[in-house]
Parts: sequence; C-alpha cells; structure tokens
Amino acid sequence: MNRVPTGVKGLDELMEGGFPEGRSILVAGACGTGKSIFGMQFIYYGAKQHGEPGIYVTLDERPDLLRQDMLMLGWDIRKLEEANMVHIIDGSIAKIGIPSEEEFSMPATGFDLDKLLLEIMRTSKRIGAKRVVIDSIPALGLNFQGEADIRAAILKLAYILMRLGVTTVMTSEVKEGENSFGKYGVEEYVVDGVVVLHYLGVGTRSNRTLHIRKMRATRHSEDLHPMEIGADGITVHKVEREYEKY
Repeated sequence: MNRVPTGVKGLDELMEGGFPEGRSILVAGACGTGKSIFGMQFIYYGAKQHGEPGIYVTLDERPDLLRQDMLMLGWDIRKLEEANMVHIIDGSIAKIGIPSEEEFSMPATGFDLDKLLLEIMRTSKRIGAKRVVIDSIPALGLNFQGEADIRAAILKLAYILMRLGVTTVMTSEVKEGENSFGKYGVEEYVVDGVVVLHYLGVGTRSNRTLHIRKMRATRHSEDLHPMEIGADGITVHKVEREYEKY
C-alpha cells in the first residue's frame, strides 16, 4: 500500500510511513488542540515538499483569516495558490446566503452538499489534487436532521473523495474528556483512520498529546504521544523522549 507523508514531524514513523493513500482520516479534538493547523500542514507540505496539489475546504473560518494565521507559521498559502498547488474552497459564509469574494467558493444560496462536492470535483480536476481537507464536519452537520442523515452525508463525502483518488483529512470538534471522537458519534465509524488531539492545562503548565486511535490497513503506535505547536507547525515526540527529561 502506498503511503502519504503527513507533513507532521514525528507522526509518519508511528504508522508505517504515513496515511494509507486514498483513504479518509478524521482528526478530532477539543477547541484549540490544533486541528486546523494539522489540516493545513498536511496540505502545505504535500504541495511544498512532495509536489502534490491540495484542496482545503473551510466551512468555519474565512479564507483570508486562515491565510493570515498560517503566515504566522511561515506558510505562504497565497504563493502556493498562485502556483495552482493549493486551492481554498470557501464554504464559510454560503450557509448564511452571503456571496464570497473567493475564486473558489459555494454559491450564496445556502449550504448544499452536492454543490460542495461538485466544486471539489471541479477544483480537483483543474489542479490534479492528491489531498483534500474538510474543516470541519460539525459545520457540515448543521444542515442535516438526525444521525442517519449526518451519517449518510459523511459516507457520501468519503465515497466521492475516494473515487477522486485523493487522501482526505476531515476535522471534528469534541469536548475534552468525552469518550467520543466526533461531534455526532458516527464520524469515527465512517472514516478509515482516527487521530485524536488532546490539550490539558494543569496549573501554569499545558500538555498537548496525539493518539492514533484507529488506522485501517496499518500497524500503528497505540501510545499517547506528546506533541507541540511551534514556529513551524506541529511536532510529535516519542514517549521515550519525554521520559528522558525526568
């Protein structure tokens, strides 16, 4: 099986070299755990280091703010967009019927999954996309009623993206400490892999960890690994390294 390097330092060696190619991966975590950074790191380094065009679908944050945030990490997303290596699809304000100023966006007629998939397919064909990020699943789920509809929507999304031949990262927000890996309790069963990000603050110290909960067709570490968000993105450390400090 071909492997897709994640761009996240220290992560690939924990799962046989990267994500299984063409599969869908859920990255879940509470607010502030680094889900959007993880997704953009996957897209940015795929384009920058491996020559793999990528699509970032933002359903929460406006693209202009996303670009500003990533510049703080030294990632010039605009430059990669101009080179047709990265495209951001704006679905953040279509839900309230406001037209987007972005080149790639959903119509200002409200959110529609089929229209989103059509825009992803058009953009994918245009740039030959190999990677896609959907940020985030909870924003997608706001437009559906009941668990069955949400599950069907996520299944449809994962199936169409698989047919496109892209490797997909989907993000989902969960409350810290809850024994779930998606807002709706169905996402983790639909996708091929689940990576959970944790953030724990104790007194004046904070600890971030990453856990590969599930990864089909892959031998992977089952440990809770320390991680940090630094000047160049997310880095995952081996557990043994942290023990050496004490």
